[in-house]
Amino acid sequence: MAYQLYRNTTLGNSLQESLDELIQSQQITPQLALQVLLQFDKAINAALAQRVRNRVNFRGSLNTYRFCDNVWTFVLNDVEFREVTELIKVDKVKIVACDGPHTGHSSSSLRKVSVERPGLHLDFCTGGPHSTMPALPLDQLQITHEDLKTGKLRTSPALHPEQKADRYFVLYKPPPKDNIPALVEEYLERATFVANDLDWLLALPHDKFWCQVIFDETLQKCLDSYLRHVPRKFDEWVAPAPEVIDVQRRLHRSVFLTFLRMSTHKESKDHFISPSAFGEILYNNFLFDIPKILDLCVLFGKGNSPLLQKMIGNIFIQQPSYYNDLDETMPTILQVFSNILQHCGLRGDGASATPQKLEERGRLTPSDMPLPELKDVVLYLCDTCTTLWAFLDIFPLACPTFQKHDFCYRLASFYEIAIPELESAIKKRRLEDSKLLGDLWQRLSHSRKKLLEILHTLLNQTCLLPVLESSCDNIQGYIEDFLQIFSSLLQEKRFLRDYDALFPVADDVSLLQQASSVLDETRTTYILQAVESAWEGVDRKKASGPRDLAVAENPNGVGETTEALSGPSSLPREEECLGAAAAPGPTVCGVELDSLISQVKDLLPDLGEGFILACLEHYSYDPEQVINNILEGRLAPTLSQLDRGLDRQVKPDPTPLLTSRHNVFQNDEFDVFSRDSVDLSRVHKGRRKEESARSLLNDKREVQAQRQRYEQYSVVVEEVPLQPGEGSPYRGDDYEDEYDDTYDGNQVGANDADSDDELISRRPFTIPQVLRTRVPGERQEDEEEEEEEAAVEAPKPDHFVQDPAVLREKAEARRVAFLARKGYRHDSSTAVAGSPRGHGQSRETVQERRKKEASKATRANHNRRTMADRKRSKGMIPS
Repeated sequence: MAYQLYRNTTLGNSLQESLDELIQSQQITPQLALQVLLQFDKAINAALAQRVRNRVNFRGSLNTYRFCDNVWTFVLNDVEFREVTELIKVDKVKIVACDGPHTGHSSSSLRKVSVERPGLHLDFCTGGPHSTMPALPLDQLQITHEDLKTGKLRTSPALHPEQKADRYFVLYKPPPKDNIPALVEEYLERATFVANDLDWLLALPHDKFWCQVIFDETLQKCLDSYLRHVPRKFDEWVAPAPEVIDVQRRLHRSVFLTFLRMSTHKESKDHFISPSAFGEILYNNFLFDIPKILDLCVLFGKGNSPLLQKMIGNIFIQQPSYYNDLDETMPTILQVFSNILQHCGLRGDGASATPQKLEERGRLTPSDMPLPELKDVVLYLCDTCTTLWAFLDIFPLACPTFQKHDFCYRLASFYEIAIPELESAIKKRRLEDSKLLGDLWQRLSHSRKKLLEILHTLLNQTCLLPVLESSCDNIQGYIEDFLQIFSSLLQEKRFLRDYDALFPVADDVSLLQQASSVLDETRTTYILQAVESAWEGVDRKKASGPRDLAVAENPNGVGETTEALSGPSSLPREEECLGAAAAPGPTVCGVELDSLISQVKDLLPDLGEGFILACLEHYSYDPEQVINNILEGRLAPTLSQLDRGLDRQVKPDPTPLLTSRHNVFQNDEFDVFSRDSVDLSRVHKGRRKEESARSLLNDKREVQAQRQRYEQYSVVVEEVPLQPGEGSPYRGDDYEDEYDDTYDGNQVGANDADSDDELISRRPFTIPQVLRTRVPGERQEDEEEEEEEAAVEAPKPDHFVQDPAVLREKAEARRVAFLARKGYRHDSSTAVAGSPRGHGQSRETVQERRKKEASKATRANHNRRTMADRKRSKGMIPS
């Protein structure tokens, strides 16, 4: 709808006339009249929602309106002001809304409402495609409404509990496992209520939707109940009724759209929430948490992966606190694996492995526990593995948080301990429900595959992808992490073997070798050898076959409700197991099979070889168990119905005669028995035309091929430029000068006594010590050598306090040795001091004082007294 100003149009009950009358009677001010105009948008939303496509920034309630000559005129009451401060002090206005193109007035993409008074002309945009008026986010928007108690207008935030509608959302309950009519009818009624309520919620405007989501606790409980109780694809259910499937599909879609809208902070340029406030709203009101996100991934991952990736990515971007929540959730996730081991009576190797308490009873192992309890363990394991895999597949940025808790090692340790025990428990239950055992084996195989894929995802996101995306200088840390992770997994032989069968380790190592030239070859070789050693005694082809690990792909969502409710019954079963037949067993044939049959026939000669062969095939070629069950009469029903004298049927040799032939033309390019098509262009009929001598001489192909080789002999260069890969041909021809210098110092041949070179055969001449002259510095060198010898001979100091008496003795010994080496010098300090004045001085004191007076020049006065006496004697200083 186009909004334009018509100043010369007469329309009854128009907003212009009403405002003019109110202003002239001084009932309202021009400023209030301006605010009335600014609230035009709310009236349009309330009364003309079906006809209005372009809105202006007004709020108000419609009193009267009129449509004439393709022109709308409005009268508003209870008008509110949103956010336009430019329009002030307006006396006279006239507003007309033109529906569609109008011949008398121009229309443009940027439409304006003009407000005029004498001396004032002001235009503002009405929210067209090129509007420059910014819209406020919902968390900052204020609305004016009538107080129900007082009847007065008051302003409150747009996100306020009073804006919530009074509606009760019922809790969700899963569909009945048995198609009992009463239970089905109850489920359909409840599911229809929930679906209708969610459809009503999705139809609400932006502000009303968020008020309902934030302040309605029943809505959150309803959504939580759906995430908790909705059937997963790997749950077991009887085929539901068609009406149940239709309602479940509708409800599933409504729940997903509700969570999708809850994770979107901006629906349009006019309806949005600021990112910071959006993150706080999600986190503080518990609209999303880590368990909810895990359930969303496993329920809606299939078919909705792109939307779910954007949805969860936006949640973690707008509120990084969810990373901390995930980090705090990791111990609980690891505890799940520990609980499974504890329930199975197994001991883990991880940090959670604790000694068994004395008062605790010993738990049953999987082989001893009842079948319903074993079923619960397998279903719980399947749910856990599928949920974790779906989360990491949708949100790979969580992989570093998982690896921070050493998740790879804990996962491999759990796999090594629990999976073989559970497989053995299923194999041993041959006489119980074969259909249930086949289902459990399939779920266990699915869990194995998901555990291996979880580790592969962690390695890809934390090690391999960063190596491919980073520069050569920054990849060493990621390569070290990869090698460290695999080094910690080498002791888990079974896990390593299954992982290598699904994701070859050699391919990952080859990728690292291509990315880095400084890869530690010793460690990579050790890892590859450890992987090969894990395969010792196991046929690699059989272990990596599709029967062992192949299960239905992507059982993590309810993309189609039919598959979600039907559960594993709708999955393609690759093998229907009867007891041990659920597990892939070894194939026995030839001489080994004849030996097994003879073992049974020696004890029970009345049995036919055909009957014995059937029993061996049923009991996995175990002759002892066959003999035991035959003697005790506990054969399977299928074997009891067979004739015990049944002979063994000779199977025809499936090898055709053509494949067993041997001649010179076998597997030739013209052998029609080994290939379907033959190149007839290479078949020549008749005699070939011989080539003439001229054609042979003109064929210069061999000469051209040798030309480049002989041209190299004509080029003489001192240095040959080498490319990075061309160093090996020239490496053997390089001259190494170090080879000639190696043995230059060695003498060759014997030394003659009569040789002229006496420096070689005789000792050099030295002066005897008696005739040597003492060099002044020699004494000092001797003293330094003695000090060095003393320092070498000194004991090494220890870190304990030595006896002070011993230290004093050593110091006195060093002092005596020093005086003996230097010569004793009398200490004359006491003799120079003498006796007190007036008592006379001894002869020694007088002598010492005289020596001191005469020797002042050799001490600190630098010959001052001698030179002073000399100057005085020369007459330079008057005496």
